[in-house]
Amino acid sequence: METVKLYNGVEIPAIMLGPGIPAAPKGLSWINERSLLNRAWMKFVARPRATRNFIDAVANGLRVGFRGIDFSAAYGCGGLIADAIEQSGVGRKDVFLTGRISNSAQFKGRIAVEDQIKRVLDEYRTDYVDILMFHWPVTECYETTWKVICDAHKKGLARSIGVANCHPHHLKVLMEVGLKPMVNQFEIHPLFTQKDLIKFNQDLGITVQSYTPIARMDQRLFRLPALLKIAEEHGKSLVQVVLRWHVQQGLVPVVRANKPSHQVDSVSIFDFELTPDEMDTIDGFNIDSRLRYHPDNCDFTIL
Repeated sequence: METVKLYNGVEIPAIMLGPGIPAAPKGLSWINERSLLNRAWMKFVARPRATRNFIDAVANGLRVGFRGIDFSAAYGCGGLIADAIEQSGVGRKDVFLTGRISNSAQFKGRIAVEDQIKRVLDEYRTDYVDILMFHWPVTECYETTWKVICDAHKKGLARSIGVANCHPHHLKVLMEVGLKPMVNQFEIHPLFTQKDLIKFNQDLGITVQSYTPIARMDQRLFRLPALLKIAEEHGKSLVQVVLRWHVQQGLVPVVRANKPSHQVDSVSIFDFELTPDEMDTIDGFNIDSRLRYHPDNCDFTIL
């Protein structure tokens, strides 16, 4: 796996696996959902199966070549990630592990953030994470959260630290109260290229991670003949071309790939290169279509 060097010298995998949360288990459709039989099915069959499938998917991602896992305290128990790493046979030191502070902890203040960091480490069954971040710049909270994250870094609980969904005005505040972030993760894809925000971060030496990198398979992107032509030229899938577009900008895409075939495709993007003209063509797909939330105009209580 290729890597990108952060400004503090730590190397991050050039593509990360973001498994999200375990799929919601389904009850028996032919009986009342509140019936004793359905509740027993959910408890003893459906939920354990969903958990097992999640662990298997993350473990397989590591086995096929992913070396970075992006996860958040907001998603659920980090113990599932620890189980997946153990099941994969890949050593902990070979996995770049993300810990992220939830919005709910930020709302509760410094002690809650400190407690969540301890809980994240306990659930991961490790004494450090490779990067510690917050999930969103929660208004009137993110400055305090950042101070706690910087303290955790100084204590050796995190090899590197970063943020997510931060605009220039957020970053300027953060650099006044603590260290410059090493990573900023935000939404980027060919329908929403965010060139100015990428440049602002990279000019500061902040590595950019891109989430929603394939635009949730938006057909406004994946039906474009120009994208299909580029994929055919390289003998690659449409998704591989889009991920390669990210990597050639120096971005670190975070992909949600839980099917084995999708995982293999996602890590098989380092054996070809897009031409400058092809990069320009994909840049031209931009229509400023944000698919997720705007950090300056959203309800942090539901994120």
